[in-house]
Amino acid sequence: MAEMGVTARRYMAAYALFNQAMADRLQLHPTDLQCLNLLGLERDPVTTGRIAELTGLTTGSATRLVDRLERAGYVTRRRDSGDRRKVLVATVPERLAQLGAVWSQLSGEWFAMFDTCGDEEIALLCAHMRRTVELSAVQISRLRSGALD
Repeated sequence: MAEMGVTARRYMAAYALFNQAMADRLQLHPTDLQCLNLLGLERDPVTTGRIAELTGLTTGSATRLVDRLERAGYVTRRRDSGDRRKVLVATVPERLAQLGAVWSQLSGEWFAMFDTCGDEEIALLCAHMRRTVELSAVQISRLRSGALD
């Protein structure tokens, strides 16, 4: 377990530093980059409230995030045709394609890293990632709620 603890810390730091470098390359804040990642997984445009849910940010912080992404040309806002009170945030495909172009220059090496893994190893890694996403949401909630104070 000690080795896992050290390895996990190095893994998380490596991911955070990679995310920062990618965000720097695209002239984005690291949180904004991850928001674009999450928006790319959504089927339809979303409200700022949904962005707050996806990112764990307050609605005020999510609004400022959307402001930054809109200024950078990555998203647009428009009124919901079904409910004019709602404002929907949609990604700009051409700008996401630019992000995708940077990622495609890097992704081959990431995917090649898994070429030696068998189906069972891939399944284990996927299960671990799903559990990590779930636990991270719980831990973020604990941190933000003041439960640790």
